[in-house]
Amino acid sequence: MPHANKGILLKPQYKIFLPLTAGVLFFDQLSKSAVSGSLKMHEVRPIIHGLLNLTLVHNTGAAFGLMAGQPSMLRTFFFLGVSLLAMGVVLWMLFRLPPNQKVEHVALSLIFGGALGNVIDRVRLGEVIDFIDVYFRSYHWPAFNLADSAITVGVILLMYRVLFIRE
Repeated sequence: MPHANKGILLKPQYKIFLPLTAGVLFFDQLSKSAVSGSLKMHEVRPIIHGLLNLTLVHNTGAAFGLMAGQPSMLRTFFFLGVSLLAMGVVLWMLFRLPPNQKVEHVALSLIFGGALGNVIDRVRLGEVIDFIDVYFRSYHWPAFNLADSAITVGVILLMYRVLFIRE
């Protein structure tokens, strides 16, 4: 007689969540370490002239530098609290999703892995390492990292599913 409870790690949704989250976290931390070890603060290394540079910056604020001027302890506790709450909501959503909703599992995995990557920076450094500088002429998008990219792709996937896919 088969055992009724296969265990939490064997559920189909975790076969997506665990490796994808670990992959996002691994490549995020690896890229931050590589860039931090090879560039000086604010040094610019062109990758695609007129479009993309590597530029090491430390973001003490949130997205686009929000709250960067606030006291260090306030920022750290605020961002850790918000990040941990968001990660908890992502896990709650993941636990509630049916196994056949694979796009949602991928999206939530990307969001969780990215959030975890930035939380690690905040705990370890009190700030987030950013290094991807996308620009056109004199117009620069705020610098970001692979964790931010994973979060953005995950949110776009969720929005697409909610807005355009009817099941």
